[in-house]
Amino acid sequence: MREQLLDGGVLLRRARAEDVPAIVALLTADVLGAGRETADPAPYAAAFAAVDADPAHLLVVAEDGGTVVGTLQLTFLPGLSRGGALRAHVEGVRVAAARRGRGLGRAMLRWCAEEARRRGATLVQLTTDKRRTDAHRFYAGLGYVASHEGFKLEL
Repeated sequence: MREQLLDGGVLLRRARAEDVPAIVALLTADVLGAGRETADPAPYAAAFAAVDADPAHLLVVAEDGGTVVGTLQLTFLPGLSRGGALRAHVEGVRVAAARRGRGLGRAMLRWCAEEARRRGATLVQLTTDKRRTDAHRFYAGLGYVASHEGFKLEL
């Protein structure tokens, strides 16, 4: 991934191992994530190593003045459907509360679409919890369509 300077001087770049605590802080600052995340750093370090080692996954951070203010993961999924299309899946989108409403999330999702096109994907998809009504409006405003009903099975 090439680093990219977003509007407002925020740098979008590949996450590094030293960013993991800041990423976890963004995940736990979220009302839904607070109940899902753990204080143990070991699983996050292992997950980061696996994501970082796999070229199909790209964990990025938005950095402003040396502080991580946003994050997301972009994963590329080859498949046979849609004529063998490559899909891009966006996961774990978070923007620091103090930075919301200023276009950072919008810029990050635009970058996802551009990166997906660059890599040959024909579709960008994401899921969001049904309770995140503000996020639903945000994604719809970017052109995402709520076209499917999702199901999960906790293991």
